[in-house]
Amino acid sequence: MSVRTPTAPRRLLLAPRRLVRSLAGQLFVVQVVIVAAVVAGGAVLAYLFTADRTEAAARREVTAVAHSVADSPTVRTAVTGPDPTAVLQPYVEQVRADTGVSFITVMNTDGVRWTHPLPDQIGKRFLGHIDWALAGETRSETYTGTLGPSVRVVTPVLDDRHRVIALVSAGLTVESISAQLSGPLLALAGVAVAALAVGGAGTYLANSRLRRHTHGMGPAELSHVYEYHQATLHSVREGLVLLDRTHRVVLCNDAARELLGLAGDVEGRPVAELGLPEALVAAVLGDEPVRDEVHLTAERVVVLNTSTIGTGLGRVVTLRDHTELQSLSGELDSVRGFTEALGAQAHEAANRLHAVVSLIELGRHEQAVEFATAELALAQQLTDRVVAAVSEPVLAALLLGKAAQAAERGVDLTLTEDSRIDDGVLPPGLSARDLITVLGNLIDNAVDAAIAGAAESPVPPEVTVTARIDVDRGGNEGGDIDGGDIDGAEHLVLRVADTGTGIDPAAVEDVFRRGWSTKQDGRGHGLGLALVAQAARRNGGTVEVGRERGAVLTVRLPLAGQAGQGGQVGQGLPVQGAGAAS
Repeated sequence: MSVRTPTAPRRLLLAPRRLVRSLAGQLFVVQVVIVAAVVAGGAVLAYLFTADRTEAAARREVTAVAHSVADSPTVRTAVTGPDPTAVLQPYVEQVRADTGVSFITVMNTDGVRWTHPLPDQIGKRFLGHIDWALAGETRSETYTGTLGPSVRVVTPVLDDRHRVIALVSAGLTVESISAQLSGPLLALAGVAVAALAVGGAGTYLANSRLRRHTHGMGPAELSHVYEYHQATLHSVREGLVLLDRTHRVVLCNDAARELLGLAGDVEGRPVAELGLPEALVAAVLGDEPVRDEVHLTAERVVVLNTSTIGTGLGRVVTLRDHTELQSLSGELDSVRGFTEALGAQAHEAANRLHAVVSLIELGRHEQAVEFATAELALAQQLTDRVVAAVSEPVLAALLLGKAAQAAERGVDLTLTEDSRIDDGVLPPGLSARDLITVLGNLIDNAVDAAIAGAAESPVPPEVTVTARIDVDRGGNEGGDIDGGDIDGAEHLVLRVADTGTGIDPAAVEDVFRRGWSTKQDGRGHGLGLALVAQAARRNGGTVEVGRERGAVLTVRLPLAGQAGQGGQVGQGLPVQGAGAAS
């Protein structure tokens, strides 16, 4: 038997590591190359600029020295004397030593030297151009002479009548100029190396941080991870919404769009501007996290969870579709009600059977027959009435079960004479679950309201149910229901009236809001009428609130393909007083 030892989680590898360089590593190499290129380019430009400035300064310096020597009275006097070299050689060497130039040469108009730093060069011809100096001009040039390449200038020596009587040349060798550049160049090289080091260190630190954030993955890996991320987010059935710290939508997957009924581009929009129910928005924007909180949207029941990202960076909102589960729960409640009603009827039937048996044992056979016949007729009356009027099996079964429940609680549930729904009239698009949700919740609330009203009024608690098909012909065909807006359109009308105290006119818009209830028993009411309004809206119908002896709630659901046009919650007849709603 092999034993597997636990290992650390492995990072997703999409390519061999020896062939993949991380994104941070690639950026580091690129940034180092860029920094090196910038530093090298700056150094070259600085060198060229410094060299050019140094050469220009050298030309100005030798020009000034040549002019100073040519304008000196000592030179003018010596060049016309019997031995110019004896007078000029010591003089120009002193000037050369004081000014730091490489050479100062005084020559005659034929270019024969009278002075030179190398005495053996005295008497030889000057190496360079003197034509423009003989013409009275001063020019500079770079020329290779006895001391090597040099930057030199030649200027004329003029007498009192401005005639050229001698020439003076002063110059700096290229070697000496380069020596002057060595100091700045060394400093420039040091600055370049320091800049490269600082830039490299900063790049390394930045890319180390980037490497930690990208987990050492390369561009291809990051691209694949992003694709997996997008595919996962948009394929899960659970809705996911990410909000930033300003409560703007950063991400909304497909499931969330469907659950919340969102269309178009919602990224970047504040969550408060998406047209969601106020209770849902308040829960999303609340300071405390939300855990498995049920909310109603336009067409769905969703379970909401929220959590904060980091320290106030944003919020994660997850949504689960609870609509089907809520419908199944409603059906389960109906089945439980049927079971309880059957149990109550069985108990009552046992009592009646005992009464019949006792009458027979006492020998009162005729009275036993009369009692059994009367009880059978009374029990069958409501069943016959419902079955004859409502051929739709779901509605008929629901009405019989609710009638038994109401009777158990002391409430008389009756079906009006004008109720009639033939079998096969309801379209397949109108689901049985929605019918149970609508009529079941309306009857439950009406029974509760009738019982509550009986405590304040001598009127026996009663609930009246109307279930019929109406046809709108441009007017009010329903009598107590506002006329429709589509001529000739058929509607399923489910109307439930009670003998309670009615609904406060100020609360008409609130009764269909999740959480609104007049019950204070702490049993979590406030969802029934919200589900009724949602089911009506989902099927393109309307819910109207009115009043007779108590509250009257009427649901109109369009038939013959009319569902899906979008419904509304409205107010029918005037509303007075206050009632109970769960």
